Amino acid sequence: MLTSFEVMQAAKISRATLNNYISQGLLPQPVVKIPEPGASTRARQIGYFPDDVLARLEHIKQLKKQGQSMAEISRQLETEDRKITETGSGGAVHNPPVSPQSNELKLTIDHIPFPAYMVNYNLEITWYNENARTSLLGGFESLPANIRDRNILSFLLKGEAGKHAENQEGLLQFFLLLGKGRLSRVDLMGVLKGQHANKTTMPADSQQDAYTQGTLMRLPLDLYIENGEVAHYNVYISYYREGMLLIHQPGTINNDSLLNLLGQRDEVIRNLLKKRLPVLTDVVALVADLQNSVRICTELPPEEYFELINQIWSTMEPIFRQYYGTHGKHVGDGMVYYFFPQPDCNYAFNALLCAHELKAAMRKLSKEWQLRKGWLNELYLNTGLNEGQEWLGIFHLETKVEFTVLGDTINHAARLSDFARGGSIWATKNLLSKLTPEERRRIRYGIRRKDADGREILVGATYSRITEMLDIDAPRNDKLYDIAGLSVTEVIEIGPA
Repeated sequence: MLTSFEVMQAAKISRATLNNYISQGLLPQPVVKIPEPGASTRARQIGYFPDDVLARLEHIKQLKKQGQSMAEISRQLETEDRKITETGSGGAVHNPPVSPQSNELKLTIDHIPFPAYMVNYNLEITWYNENARTSLLGGFESLPANIRDRNILSFLLKGEAGKHAENQEGLLQFFLLLGKGRLSRVDLMGVLKGQHANKTTMPADSQQDAYTQGTLMRLPLDLYIENGEVAHYNVYISYYREGMLLIHQPGTINNDSLLNLLGQRDEVIRNLLKKRLPVLTDVVALVADLQNSVRICTELPPEEYFELINQIWSTMEPIFRQYYGTHGKHVGDGMVYYFFPQPDCNYAFNALLCAHELKAAMRKLSKEWQLRKGWLNELYLNTGLNEGQEWLGIFHLETKVEFTVLGDTINHAARLSDFARGGSIWATKNLLSKLTPEERRRIRYGIRRKDADGREILVGATYSRITEMLDIDAPRNDKLYDIAGLSVTEVIEIGPA
C-alpha cells in the first residue's frame, strides 16, 4: 500500500487535488492506521491507498487532457467501474470507493465521507472531521484551547484553498450569506475583522442556487485548487441552537443519504455534542434556587410539589432561550444556565436581562399559587451571577447530554445564589464591568445600607464585599466563606433601552 505522500509524489499532484478527488468519489477513502515500522514520519496515523490508485490517477490525467470536465470524468469512471463489477474482469483495477450515491446507505456523523465541521454563531469551530481537517482547514495538529482562536475563516484561509485570491473573497462572501438572518451586516463585519483586508459586500438576497427547508440550507461553493481546476461543492448547513453544522458535499454526488442523516436532527446534535472537545471560553454563570424548597416540599402533597417545580421550569425555559442561555448540570430543583459570547449581543447583559425577567415571572407564579392554595407563602428564585473565563465541557450518558463549566465562576455564582434572599439578584463587580456604559446606565443596582436612624436605604451604583454585609464566621454562613472577599452588588431593576 502507498501513503498519501507517496501517492502525491508519484502522481505529481498536490494534497488539495488528492483530497478533491477523494471527496468527489474518484479515489477511495484512505485506510487510516498507525505508521508501519521504519516509516519516516512523526504522525501518529497515516492514510494508506491501494497500489492501483496510481493507475487510476493516470487515467484521470488522460481524461483531463482530452478536455473532459470533472463531472464528465466522474460519470465515465462510474460507468467503467460498474462494467468491471458486472463482468468480473481481472487485472489491476481500482475498486470504486463506497460513496453515498445509494439511498440504502445509512450515513452517520462518524462516517460522513465529505469535509464536515460545526461552528457556533461566532463562527468558531466546535467540531470537525478528519476530511475537513486535511482538505480544508490547513491540516492543523490540534485546535487551540481558547475558543476565540478558533475562527473558521482563519483556518480556511490557512488551508490549500485559502492560497488562491479568488477563494479568499469567495469564502468571505459565503459566510456573509451564511450568517444572514441571525447577524446584521455590522455584526458580521465584526466577526470577520482582521481576516481580510479588502472591502466586502453583502451578497444579493436572491440566490438562485440556494436551497432552504426549515432549519436546513444548501449553498453552492466553488473553490479553485490548482492548474485552473475548480472543486464544486454543495454545502449543506443545518442550524441548531448550539451552532451550525456544515457539510461540503461534491456537486457530482447524489444527496439523498445526506439529507436523510440531517433529517434526524435530535440524533445528529446529540452525537455532535458528545464529540465536542473541552474549550476555554468566556462565560456568565447563572444559578437560581427556590427559596425554602424543603419547607414547601413538606407542606405540599408530592404531586403538587412536582407540579410546581415543573411549572417553574416550563415558565422559565422560554426566557432562557430568548437570551441564548445554555442549560447546565445542577443537583436538586434549582437552575444553572450558561451565557456565552454572541456575535449580535452582549452575553453579560443577556444574563442580567434574563435574571430580571425570571424574577418578574416568579412573582406572577407566586400569586397564582397563593390564590390556588390560600396560603401566604411567597415563591422566590434567589439568583447569583458571575462572569469569568473557564473550561466548558460535556457530560453525557446514553440518551442525555449536559454542559458543565469547571472553575470558580460557577462555584461563586452558586454561593451568591445561597447568599441572596427574597428573590433578589446578586452579581459580581466583574460581571458588570463587561457591560457597555449604555447598558450599565439602564441598570439600577447598589448596596442596601442603614442610615443614622436605622432605616434601610439603597446606595446606588456601589459594591460591597460579602464579609462586610454579614458575619462570615457564623456557623450558618460557613458555605459563604469562599466568596467572603468577593465584590458584589444587588441588581434591583433594568430600565428600557
